[in-house]
Amino acid sequence: MSIGSSVSSVDQMMAQMRLMAAQAGNQSAVVPTNQSGAFSELLQSSLDKVNVLQKTGNSMAKSFELGSEEFSLAEVMIAKQKSSIAFQATVQVRNKLLEAYKDVMSMSV
Repeated sequence: MSIGSSVSSVDQMMAQMRLMAAQAGNQSAVVPTNQSGAFSELLQSSLDKVNVLQKTGNSMAKSFELGSEEFSLAEVMIAKQKSSIAFQATVQVRNKLLEAYKDVMSMSV
């Protein structure tokens, strides 16, 4: 696997994650510019969104379990599934990034 294909695969996966996140959150997809720090900002933003989804799902579930009629069971289940999928996607991106890093580090100069 070459560096170019590793970077391309990561870029493609990140683009897919942004599109899925935008569709899940009913937001327009944000395409980062090629500025320094854009990747780290994108990564931090993605992690923040996953955190918000998890907190929302957990608070909705807790509210539902305590007998509040603010949310239906379907709404709670959807929120929990969104947070679960977002977390799983984040773990997969982390795994791909680590794999790409290991590939780069194992190359001889």
